[in-house]
Amino acid sequence: MASADEIRELMRTEGAAVAQNTQAFNDGRYESVAELEDYEELKREARSIKEDAIERLPDLVEELTETVEENGGTVYVADDAEDANRYIRSVVDDRDAERVVKSKSMTSEELDVNDALEADGVDVVETDLGEWVLQVADEAPSHIVAPAIHKSREAIAELFNERFDPDEPLETAEELTHFAREKLGDQIVDAEVGMTGANFLTADTGSMALVTSEGNARKTVAATDTQITVAGVEKIVPAVEDLHPFIELIGRSGTGQDITSYVSLLTPPVDTPVVDFEDDETPLSELDADRDFHLVLVDNGRLAMRDDEHLRETLYCIRCSACSNSCANFQSVGGHAFGGETYSGGIATGWEAGIEGLDVAEEFNDLCTGCSRCVNACPVGIDIPWINTVVRDRANREGDEPAEWLVDGLMPDAEDEGAPLQKRFFGNFETVAKLGSATAPISNWLAETGVSRRLMSRVLGIDPRRELPSFERETLVEWFADRESAVENPDRRVVLYPDLYTNHVQVERGKAAVEVLESLGVDVVVPPAPSSGRAPLSQGMVATATDHAERVAETLSSHVAEGRDVVVIEPSDHAMFQREYEKLLDEERFTGLAEESYELLEYVYGLLENGADASALPAVDGEEIAYHSHCQQRTLGLEAHTVAVLEECGYDVTTSEVECCGMAGSFGYKSDYYELSMDVGDRLRDQLQADDVRERPVVASGTSCLEQIDALLERQPRHPIELLSE
Repeated sequence: MASADEIRELMRTEGAAVAQNTQAFNDGRYESVAELEDYEELKREARSIKEDAIERLPDLVEELTETVEENGGTVYVADDAEDANRYIRSVVDDRDAERVVKSKSMTSEELDVNDALEADGVDVVETDLGEWVLQVADEAPSHIVAPAIHKSREAIAELFNERFDPDEPLETAEELTHFAREKLGDQIVDAEVGMTGANFLTADTGSMALVTSEGNARKTVAATDTQITVAGVEKIVPAVEDLHPFIELIGRSGTGQDITSYVSLLTPPVDTPVVDFEDDETPLSELDADRDFHLVLVDNGRLAMRDDEHLRETLYCIRCSACSNSCANFQSVGGHAFGGETYSGGIATGWEAGIEGLDVAEEFNDLCTGCSRCVNACPVGIDIPWINTVVRDRANREGDEPAEWLVDGLMPDAEDEGAPLQKRFFGNFETVAKLGSATAPISNWLAETGVSRRLMSRVLGIDPRRELPSFERETLVEWFADRESAVENPDRRVVLYPDLYTNHVQVERGKAAVEVLESLGVDVVVPPAPSSGRAPLSQGMVATATDHAERVAETLSSHVAEGRDVVVIEPSDHAMFQREYEKLLDEERFTGLAEESYELLEYVYGLLENGADASALPAVDGEEIAYHSHCQQRTLGLEAHTVAVLEECGYDVTTSEVECCGMAGSFGYKSDYYELSMDVGDRLRDQLQADDVRERPVVASGTSCLEQIDALLERQPRHPIELLSE
């Protein structure tokens, strides 16, 4: 895994450039997709095409091969990187080429084509500006779309001036791009072979679509008589007309552009002659038009991913990097920490697990916190957090088992193989909370002693700088059991789900929820219930999470059968009921629970919209507050309900705009990630400390958000339901 030292160094050296560029791309995406008439329908269309293409992939490979060969080209399906490189080297050798010019291809990065050709004495030149910058710097890409996103203009100027010693020092972006264009133009002219990637390949015509921001791909193809295109087999779509939704989505999703500067649709080998740059007298029409085209389709684990029910969705990826740009952690550390040997960002776990193996994916997998912000950003709706969870689960099972005496009995999970001790501790936090409440306040005192903090740091990797939760002796369930409902002739009947934190730590927000619901004419019960499984799921302990899900469904089903609605205070648990349980429960139990459950303020909003007496809630006169919504609450589209309820009560609400607070449950407690968590949190702190916000009390819906804001600010945040119970 990425070490704390590595993360700290990358935040220091690359963090500012990565943050500036990814956030600009992300903001551009929000603006650009908002202009689409029906963005969600376009995404559904794109996903449908990819689902169909991957389902029919073997047939499409065969069809594309026949089409390209009918066009006069050659197709080679490579089993792996070594096989692909062997073929590419043979083509370059047959052409007796001394130079190969390339236009960006992540697949060729995956194959290490450059190293293979350079070992044969071939001069390989990257012609995309970002790729060339990295070639000059001898670095690896840090982003799928913008490989040099981690470099500022100043850093590139320093690199060029040091490496090329120009007559006049280069400073501005214009000077740098002009210098690169002149250098690369000369090298393209002298090349014999051009190599490109492909964003998409169409089986019906043998066409390749290239979506780029520079004209170098066209130059690379036009100026050389031998073209090699390298692409993963998953790039094939059935027909040219299938390209439409992807062309609409890929630029908007990746860089926030309505459309990129160049969209090239090539069907090689074309009949246009190759320019002889040394002959400026012969008319172009008299030059030789004999072009050679080779399409190298790369498997390298993809067909096995197609047969893997969990990794299969990775093949729907169109390599736009929307998942990276929308990821709060990626915005801080970039792809040199949050990536493997080739691919970076959230989707990289699936790619690296499929083409390189679990050991590579495991190195950065924990940087995905499962916040789910990337799911809505993905133009084909890939459930990236789930892929990360599955890979984490598999990596756990391949790891060394912790000492059994530390696990048996103390950690009663359903994992029959060796998840690391730290993950089993956080994954079994329900046990910790029960013990903590049963022995409070001694447990709280003991946990804060120096000996305990050092032991937790050394054994469990819990950062001593993070404040620990304080357990309440009387849980919410126990408090509720000792009282009678005050509601007669209720309008609605509710089972309030006692999530782990509300039940054991933030009991007051649970009491407030009961009181608010009852004040609106709702009969409430708060039964004992298992924790949702969010904690083990976030540690990649899928078997344990499944066990929790089944017990929760069983506990709540009898109340649902009695006609009660399920109301959930903790947004991450509500997200479990709405999304993750689909993977953990059978369809009937998942659907039954998902359809009957509501986030707390969503439910209050519904009550008020359907005639509940708003005067039962306390009213204020324009009191200013700042509200931070939980990641998964926003992913589910529930932020607006809380704002609407608060505004109806008279509050003047300002909302945060950051992607995430950075805490993400157990993530912020871990020493390896504490500083990254706080770095992400700084963006939220900046917003909450802005001139027009800094005096506003802060409210937040999520437990982790409340903890993080409490650590970031001097003013203590509250849950919005507590404002409604005053």
